[in-house]
Amino acid sequence: MKTSFLNNTEQLPLLVQPESANQGGLNSLRQWLVDERDWIETQLLKYGGLLLRGFALQTAEDFEHICRVLDPQLLNYAGGDSPREAVTGKVYTSTEYPAHLEIPLHNEMSYRQLWPRKLFFFCELPAQQGGATNIADCRKILRAVDPEVSQRFAEKQVAYIQNLHDGWGFGKSWQETFETDDRAVVEQHCNNTGIEFRWTGKGLWTRSICPGVIEHPVTGEAVWFNQADLWHVSSRGQAYQEKMLKVLGEDALPSNATYGDGTAITNEELEAVRRAYRATEVVNPWQRGDLLMLDNVLAAHGRKPFEGPRRVLVAMSG
Repeated sequence: MKTSFLNNTEQLPLLVQPESANQGGLNSLRQWLVDERDWIETQLLKYGGLLLRGFALQTAEDFEHICRVLDPQLLNYAGGDSPREAVTGKVYTSTEYPAHLEIPLHNEMSYRQLWPRKLFFFCELPAQQGGATNIADCRKILRAVDPEVSQRFAEKQVAYIQNLHDGWGFGKSWQETFETDDRAVVEQHCNNTGIEFRWTGKGLWTRSICPGVIEHPVTGEAVWFNQADLWHVSSRGQAYQEKMLKVLGEDALPSNATYGDGTAITNEELEAVRRAYRATEVVNPWQRGDLLMLDNVLAAHGRKPFEGPRRVLVAMSG
């Protein structure tokens, strides 16, 4: 294999390609992943992301097979917030969020006390225009956020609040979110993962209090790690915020974020976070067959708007 960097910059992702076409088959890739497991882990901890390009990955089944070489214990998406569909086994569509909207940078399931360590993305079909999965180094994001703001996030943490409907309403239902229609299963999941909850006349209310800044479990590096700006009612602009507050009121919003002590996170603080994201993001167009591996603590990811059909799949582990 040969390694290099996109756009002539030594930043994530590290690009890994076969030296020649006859080394790009699935069997060759599988053997390389087994033989170089330690090297892959070292590079992932260094850069936060590896992009495998030029290999014979064509289907969701190919993708799942390779992911299970890296980690046999893939995770489901129970408790997840993004709208997505199961494809095969533990492989999902990356999101069913409307194509014309941008998904801000975030760490997967950082709104829960249990979250995946690694993410795997596979481009089965790139969009005709746009649709890049933008990424950013969370160590750099933390350094780019105003120090007073990052200090408040570190000290106060973040409370993620949801109102999940029972089959009709804004946002996701509790059945979609927890991948079950059994209330006892939902209650057990919430109790096991530190989610405060209560059943309401319209569905399920939940709250999770999680860190805003954490240390990487292996390297000990401090990183920005939350989804406050994505969950906050201001995430889709001031007009949306005003409309949702007028129609539903703050207590009935599909999702919202406050500090862990219940105090409001201001729009100004969240704009400081968004500036840091914009300053550190890396945007690279997908190519068919690409496989992107991310350390979910070291690298945030998002999605740019797009036109035309697009199919990017995701699997999670750790």
